[in-house]
Amino acid sequence: MAKSNIPDNHIDHFENHHKEHFDSSALNVNSGVDQPPVVNPHFRRVKRHSLTTDEYVQGILNSNITILSQAITLIESHNPAHYAQAQEIIERCLPHSGRSVRIGITGVPGAGKSTFIEAVGGMVTTDGHRLAVLAIDPSSERSGGSILGDKTRMESISSNPDVFIRPSPSAGSLGGVARKTRETIVLCEAAGFDVIFIETVGVGQSETAVHSMVDLFMLLQISGAGDELQGIKRGIMEMADLVAITKADGENVAKAQIARTHFINALMLFPTPESEWRPKVYTCSAVDKSGLREVWEGVEEFLAFTKNNGYFHRNRQRQNKYWMYETINEALKEHFYRNTAVEAALPGYEQKVLEDKMSSFIAAKELLTAYFSKKE
Repeated sequence: MAKSNIPDNHIDHFENHHKEHFDSSALNVNSGVDQPPVVNPHFRRVKRHSLTTDEYVQGILNSNITILSQAITLIESHNPAHYAQAQEIIERCLPHSGRSVRIGITGVPGAGKSTFIEAVGGMVTTDGHRLAVLAIDPSSERSGGSILGDKTRMESISSNPDVFIRPSPSAGSLGGVARKTRETIVLCEAAGFDVIFIETVGVGQSETAVHSMVDLFMLLQISGAGDELQGIKRGIMEMADLVAITKADGENVAKAQIARTHFINALMLFPTPESEWRPKVYTCSAVDKSGLREVWEGVEEFLAFTKNNGYFHRNRQRQNKYWMYETINEALKEHFYRNTAVEAALPGYEQKVLEDKMSSFIAAKELLTAYFSKKE
C-alpha cells in the first residue's frame, strides 16, 4: 500500500481534534459509577433450626401461628422425611381436634367469595370465634405457578390475631390437595380455631372433594347474569345446604330478590336430603354489610338442626371412613409409580399406546402385573 504524503504530526492533530469534539458531544456515553453487586456481600445465610415433633405439637397447641404454618408446609412437602414427620404431628394433634365448625364455600368466578369471607370473618371474630381460612388456589396448567393472593384480597382480616389465612396451590393434583387440606383442618382445630372456612377454586370438580370434609356447604351466587340457573350443575345445587346471593346492594337489590325466588323454586324440586334440612336462600352484601348476620344465623340454625337429629355426627363418621379409603388409594397410586419395575417399563408401554400397537387397557394390565410380581 502506498504511504500517505500527509505528515504524521498533521494526522495526530486531526485525531486529537475530533476526539475532543466527540468527548464534549451529547452522543458520548460516560462510563458512569460502579454498580453495586446484585447480592449483598455482607449477607450470611442462616441455617434455620428444624423443629422436633414435640416442638411442633407444643407450638400448635399453644396457638403459635408461625409453628402452625411451618407444620402445614411439612404436610404439603413432597419430601418423604417431611411427610413422615407431618403424619406423626397429625396423629398427636388428632385428640385435640374435632371441636370446630367446618364450612365449605364455593361459587362461580366473580361471586365475591373472598370478599364475602372477609366480611363474615370480621363479624364472627367479633362474636368471639377464632377463624381459619383455607383457600385452594388454582395453579397454572402450563407453569404450575399459583398466585396465592387471598391474603391480599382479605386485607382487613389478614392482620387480625384471631384469623389464620392459608392459601394452598392445587398444583394439578386435586386429590392430593384435598387430602392435605383435611389434614390441615386437624392442625387448625388443635391450634384453637373453632370456625374453619374452606374456599374452593370455583364451580367445578373440587366441590365434591371439599363437600366430603365439611359440615355445611355454602353456594354463593350473583344476580343479573342472565338465566340465574345457567351453568350451575345439578350436583352443585344438590350439595348446597345454604345459598347466598351476593352483591345485593344498590341497583342489584331487586335483581337479587328475583334470583332468590328462582333458587327457592329450583331447590323445592330436589328430593329432601339425608340431613332432612331444606336449603335456605339469602341475599347479602359485603359492601354495605347487609344480610350477613342473617346468613350466619342460617348457618347456626343448620348446625343446631343437624346436631339435634344426629346427622352432624353421622356425617363426620362417614367422612372419616371416606378419607381412610382415599388415603389408601393415594398411597397405592404413589407406590405404584415409584416401583422400579413400573418406572423401567412405563416409557415403552406409553410409546406402544401412542403408536396404536397396544390398547391402553392391555398396557395397564401388563404394568399392574409387573407391579404385583415385583413389589418393593
